[in-house]
Amino acid sequence: MSKFKKKANTSQEIPTSALPDIIFMLLFFFMVTTVLRETTINVEQKIPDATELRKLQRKSLVSYIYVGKPTTKLQAQFGTEPLIQVNDAFKPVDALQNWVMEERAKLDENEKDQLTVALKVDKEAKMGLINDVQIALREADARKLMYTTIQEIQD
Repeated sequence: MSKFKKKANTSQEIPTSALPDIIFMLLFFFMVTTVLRETTINVEQKIPDATELRKLQRKSLVSYIYVGKPTTKLQAQFGTEPLIQVNDAFKPVDALQNWVMEERAKLDENEKDQLTVALKVDKEAKMGLINDVQIALREADARKLMYTTIQEIQD
């Protein structure tokens, strides 16, 4: 007689009682770590189309300036003229130099010269305001400038 006996009723089932716990842990993990949108855009924008586009390598080095009319709920307070919005506040052209310095202060020392300013400008905005923004950025030594557009779809 042998020392080892064979078990007649062995089950090959996989236990699934822990699966709901694992799914909820993954769900909470992705809910906590996902960044949706950091800035609330308070200006209306109709972005112009473009044909020659280039994708950014590091979006963490990009700071956005939004130019356009205030949204309809803010027009009673600010009027209908195009405004400049950075982060979550409207700023005059004079304050853009200080804003560039604040944005550079957020970056590491070796990345400060790589700051890119992206302009999201409404189609209907006047070029005089855009020119003033460009001059203020030039005076702040923010020379990497990018205009955000929508790629034109070719049929």
